[in-house]
Amino acid sequence: MERVGIVDLGSGTARLVVYAYEPGHHYRLVDELREPVRLGQGLATTGRIAPEAAWRALGFLAAVQDYARATGLERIDAFATSAVRSAANAQELLEPARRMGIGLRVLSGTEEARYGVLAVAAGFDFEDAWVVDLGGGSAQLSRMRGRGFAGGAAYPLGAVRLSERFLAHDPPKPREVEALAAEVRGWLQDVVGELRARPLPLVAMGGTVRNLARAVQRARRYPLERLHGYFLSAADLDELSERLLGLRAAQRRRVPGLSPDRADVIVAGALVYRTLLQEAALPGLWISGLGVREGAFFRHFLPPPHRPACVRELHLASLEARFPQPAAHTQSVRDLAARLFAALAPRFRLGEGDARLLDAAARLHDVGLAIDFYDHHKHGAYLVLQHTLAGWSHREQALLALLVRYHRKGRPRPGALAAVLEPGDAERLVRLAAILRLAEHLERGRSGRVRRLEVEVGADTVTLRVGGPENPWVEVWEAQKDGALFERAFGLRLAVQSL
Repeated sequence: MERVGIVDLGSGTARLVVYAYEPGHHYRLVDELREPVRLGQGLATTGRIAPEAAWRALGFLAAVQDYARATGLERIDAFATSAVRSAANAQELLEPARRMGIGLRVLSGTEEARYGVLAVAAGFDFEDAWVVDLGGGSAQLSRMRGRGFAGGAAYPLGAVRLSERFLAHDPPKPREVEALAAEVRGWLQDVVGELRARPLPLVAMGGTVRNLARAVQRARRYPLERLHGYFLSAADLDELSERLLGLRAAQRRRVPGLSPDRADVIVAGALVYRTLLQEAALPGLWISGLGVREGAFFRHFLPPPHRPACVRELHLASLEARFPQPAAHTQSVRDLAARLFAALAPRFRLGEGDARLLDAAARLHDVGLAIDFYDHHKHGAYLVLQHTLAGWSHREQALLALLVRYHRKGRPRPGALAAVLEPGDAERLVRLAAILRLAEHLERGRSGRVRRLEVEVGADTVTLRVGGPENPWVEVWEAQKDGALFERAFGLRLAVQSL
């Protein structure tokens, strides 16, 4: 596999992320370095990067260089964003970095916005959307059309910049809050009309909005750890903003879900997003766990136009590649599950979404074997829940994890994950789990012995007739034992016979 390191020298935080990948097929994040460099500190008033901030950034770049030597990382794509872009003394940082052997590209506002759109195109199924990326020094608002960049602009509305300019007291005074909101309204007044006229999904990225979403999830005891694809409602954001406005920075550091090093600037970020949603009359925004760094990575990973043909497939394949399973067995289970589904779907009104979930669960059902055979169904469910399956909703990911969890044994039930499911999903879980488990039993010998499968759906019985080059005795024996789950799922008796 190839490796590349992406260095993002942001206005608030600097990061190195390292990816391993097979070009165009699958990838995974393998390491990360992070440092709150605060390059934007004081920039709004002086127009210059402060010496102490420059030293923090150069110290981080020295750490990156040493890390690369220690790990053999040969390719590094390094760039800087808003703070360096707007600082009068940017060369005082860029030149020492160059002497260290790290050539920092200074992204224009348009380039930064374009990278953000690339990340959204690779992380969501949306064809068209608005994309907002709020950093320490600026905010980029972009339009994605046909999964491509269709223009955007940068605004001086970064969390560090606005905190320094407007929020002098701790906690902020009401007049300071209103002045900051007025500043946001002033900058966005030209684009708000278009946002209202085209009420497309609004996708937000960056550490500020991820922290806000995480705080809401913790307060609501949300059962998933995943942030990507979470819908942060305007009501939840407003409630959290009011809570943060009443706390001092020292108290905000202790709010579950918030990074302590963002405690002094998180209020400004919350107010920018709250004002944007209010002015645009939007119900909320979608959280992207992928951002500018990932957009830069996809330029290495995918050929032009640097976006996947199918978002769901890319991230499902990446999980499969991370935890390899026996390919022939997995394909046999997929084929058997598909044939069982096709026979049962008309009678029980199972749709395309159900077929997609079942096939994905069949592909992932044995990922837990990477940990251990014993309880591998439980290990697999954990792995599915921990992976960012971009393009799949939180509900779909929960159902996939549950199907993996119950593909061997147990009474399928949502448990704590019921909070992210929809009405009817408990029944859907039982039916799809019954099909997947039956397919697994019919491939019990892991040898593809069941070559023929006839399914007859009668008035009160579903009869399976199975056969192959040799008698699949153990497969029939295993399948017959799970009639209770099948009957519970479909209200029909299960009969399994050899051809």
